[in-house]
Amino acid sequence: MRTEDEVLDVVAHDLRHHGDAEVRDDGSALVDLAVNVRTGTPPAWLRERIAGSLASLAAYPDGRTARAAVAARHGLPPERVLLTAGAAEAFVLLARALRVRRPVVVHPQFTEPEAALRDAGHTVDRVLLREEDGFRLDPAAVPEDADLVVVGNPTNPTSVLHPAAALAGLARPGRTLVVDEAFMDAVPGEREALAGRTDVPGLVVLRSLTKTWGLAGLRIGYVLAAPETVADLERAQPLWPVSTPALAAAEACVSPRALAEADRAARAVAADRDHLVTGLRESGVAGLRVLEPARGPFVLVRLPRAAAVRARLRTLGYAVRRGDTFPGLDGRWLRLAVRDRETTDGFLKALREATATTDA
Repeated sequence: MRTEDEVLDVVAHDLRHHGDAEVRDDGSALVDLAVNVRTGTPPAWLRERIAGSLASLAAYPDGRTARAAVAARHGLPPERVLLTAGAAEAFVLLARALRVRRPVVVHPQFTEPEAALRDAGHTVDRVLLREEDGFRLDPAAVPEDADLVVVGNPTNPTSVLHPAAALAGLARPGRTLVVDEAFMDAVPGEREALAGRTDVPGLVVLRSLTKTWGLAGLRIGYVLAAPETVADLERAQPLWPVSTPALAAAEACVSPRALAEADRAARAVAADRDHLVTGLRESGVAGLRVLEPARGPFVLVRLPRAAAVRARLRTLGYAVRRGDTFPGLDGRWLRLAVRDRETTDGFLKALREATATTDA
């Protein structure tokens, strides 16, 4: 049973609201700055690999080859890898399979981990990072007796990249440390990554292949953890949880060719993000604050009358992500996906018009 306070928390922050809600139905024709999936994806060569797997649909999925490929990509044995139907499935598996007494989620961050824990009957404590600290992690704020800690890196929606050493320092005997690295492949060189580390006790790293490769509709991600943790999570999965096309995509996306392309894409995103941040700084919009430094493929901004500006932007053809569904944020915040320079320039023009209209 949820307590009254837990119910109020869920109502105050809609943990099930995600950016795709902004571009469904009447938002489908809008320029999408709400969803953090890289535009122009999946690339043609990846679509061909996925299409080539369709001839095998009559057979049950066999994930051994894809699992071995993911393991090799991170220099790990296959028993440390679990393939999942997107990183979101991994949060559900963790919530259902692990026996924990005091789970803690570090916010603001992707809300699905907390939602999954609540749905599994857990009482969830929150560590709320502070705006005055740039939403950077304060390890001392995490309760010492927390036996499950969940944190994103780089964190959605703040775009903060926490030092790997600070995250590893959260490890304790008897604690499971879950680091959501869904956007780490959008960081050039994947600096501050913990994926592949085996020296951090209780470490569980989650990765998604849906953002960089445009596979949100296919659902593919994976867990990197100690073999005994992987075994516990695997027992909680249904049979054949990852489809044959998704397995083909996983194998393709960790190939040397794909890793080189992902690194080029990450560097392009970084340049486009710099252009967006500079444009926001120089926009002349009164009261606008850009959270810096941004290291993910999205930028968090605070501005007066953000809800009204967001509504006005829709009438001007642009969808952006509201921030008030993230614990630790309120209605003053918006998240903006990084796009190419032409799209960004059009958006900045619309933003100036939207704020001028709402301020009038």
